[in-house]
Amino acid sequence: MAGGKLSPRQKMINLMYLVFIAMLALNISKEVLTAFGMLNEKLEDANVASTERNDALLASLATKASDSPEQYADLKTKADQVSTISDEFDAVVEKIKSQMEATVEDPKDYEVMDKSDFLDQMFFNADGLKAEGKAFLDAVNKYRTQMVAAIGDDYPEVKEYVEKNFSTGQVEDRDGLKIDWMNYNFERVPMVASLTKLTQMQADIKTTKSEVLGKMLQGQQATLLSMSNYNTFMDAPKSAYYVGETFDGEILLGRTDASTVPQRVELTLDGRPLSEDKYEIDGGRIKLKVGAGGAGDHKIEGKLIYGEEGKEFEVEVNTGFATITKPNAAVISADKMNVVYRGVDNPMTVSIPGIPDNKVSASGTGLTKVSGSKYVMRPGQGREVTINARGTLPDGQPISTPATFRIKDIPRPTGTVSGEDGNGGAVRMPRSSLEIASIGAALLDFDFDLNLSVTSFSFKVSGQPTVVVNGRKLDDRAKAALRRAKRGETVQIYDIKAQIQGNSGYKLQRISPVFVELTN
Repeated sequence: MAGGKLSPRQKMINLMYLVFIAMLALNISKEVLTAFGMLNEKLEDANVASTERNDALLASLATKASDSPEQYADLKTKADQVSTISDEFDAVVEKIKSQMEATVEDPKDYEVMDKSDFLDQMFFNADGLKAEGKAFLDAVNKYRTQMVAAIGDDYPEVKEYVEKNFSTGQVEDRDGLKIDWMNYNFERVPMVASLTKLTQMQADIKTTKSEVLGKMLQGQQATLLSMSNYNTFMDAPKSAYYVGETFDGEILLGRTDASTVPQRVELTLDGRPLSEDKYEIDGGRIKLKVGAGGAGDHKIEGKLIYGEEGKEFEVEVNTGFATITKPNAAVISADKMNVVYRGVDNPMTVSIPGIPDNKVSASGTGLTKVSGSKYVMRPGQGREVTINARGTLPDGQPISTPATFRIKDIPRPTGTVSGEDGNGGAVRMPRSSLEIASIGAALLDFDFDLNLSVTSFSFKVSGQPTVVVNGRKLDDRAKAALRRAKRGETVQIYDIKAQIQGNSGYKLQRISPVFVELTN
């Protein structure tokens, strides 16, 4: 058949024979076509399940991003990007499949899908790819490029899967020939096989999307559960212990990562709500900015509200702290100098180290509490007064401590003229200054600043009768006696009577006299 000179009739017969052989070669088994169709159906069912799973993952991520934006907001943004890239390419593939199935009366009759003319005519021409073929190839390349960029270096195995399954490089056939990707996969391929290939491509899209979303959630949860996000803290039933006691605190583990942030904070301090300016959220911690308040125990109660699966989850807060008076000096006492003075308000501090002031009380004759640990002692009669301090230790054990103080009278005041006492001698001043001077009384080197008001005094000029003056300035009789005094002469001011302003009932000791030497 291949040799010798053939007649036109023989050439025609040979040609028909070749066509017949080709037709036999292209006559694909009906069972093979049905097998492709059944495979396509299984892939379609798997794709439906993958879509539902991906939608559930996205919904879960959206809920978590709403509940805990610090933890999941960035992850949700990246997941939306992956979802958009996947859905756009899936829609391109689905459109081509719909166009293919529209050419047959029954999309389930796979035995009639043995022709390749639909995609051959859509994608290819004599010069290579038509515009539709180039558009589809560009869509594959776009999906691969964008997905690889979105995945980055976070999930290398998924990235490798995308690069491998969506590669559009030339393919080497069994004979070692390099064939373009589009021609190898879709040219002269029966419709049912092309349909199955496109469905498999959709399965790869959904698998990639599912893998990325799953690993995102798993990675974030692994990060949250990482031991690097935990710190230890001490929980003790009381804030102070005494020598000989057993410390019964507990070391606990708590999560403090910066992304675990409550949706709302509802706290009270001693029953009063804390406003937002009284705390701040920093690194998963609620940092309080409240004053320590007065001495005593203070309770912090309330709840922290977190989001979980679209619902609110409340974490109870029940803690507190103790405030004690801040020491500003060492306690140094002279054992023989425990003294209070009669006639004045003696300020006193009564405290027991380690016990809040609101759990300390003091009692004693003349003792009055002012506030906190501050008291005032107003001694009565007698030479001693005992003060008893009582408190309750954190373990409930009472404690009582007495302290005895000696009672002393206010020391003897010293007379003054215009504020001068003469420093053991005479005050020197002109006659005119003495006429207008005020007579006073002072408690020199006394610890209390008392205001003494002079009510009367005696005025004596040598050779002249003593003049008793009411008030604190010389009257006319005293001034007349002063005019008869000579230059350099010393006049006496004695028998000074005075009283404490605000406590006129206390009788002062006899006031020392003051002498004035006239300078003219």
